[in-house]
Amino acid sequence: MSVVYDAAVLVAAARDDRETWADHRVRLELGDLPRTTAPVVAQVSRSGRQSQLRRFLRGCETVAFSPDQAHEVGALLGGAGTSDVVDAHLVVIAAKTASTVLTADIDDLRSLSGQLPAPVSLRRV
Repeated sequence: MSVVYDAAVLVAAARDDRETWADHRVRLELGDLPRTTAPVVAQVSRSGRQSQLRRFLRGCETVAFSPDQAHEVGALLGGAGTSDVVDAHLVVIAAKTASTVLTADIDDLRSLSGQLPAPVSLRRV
């Protein structure tokens, strides 16, 4: 199962949460490279001293926010009546890659996902 990590997963990894690291390790051993997005990384990155976070991210594909996604993200926000660009971009990436989002923010992401022709799968962490 392909996954996209939301900020809660990265925060847990930065705090050296054993369960998060074990789950991540299993994914990598199975050949499933998890994704996150550059805006999510920006939400949790606070200093160069976050060695655990940086180590965790070496085992992830970090997807950039490209200019051609701006209108799609904006339309998704408009449809959902919300304003969190980071969440909307995450949902767009999950939809494009048929991935499950691992998040602590199910309610906000559900409203965004509900605007898509095929809602993305969300799993609480």
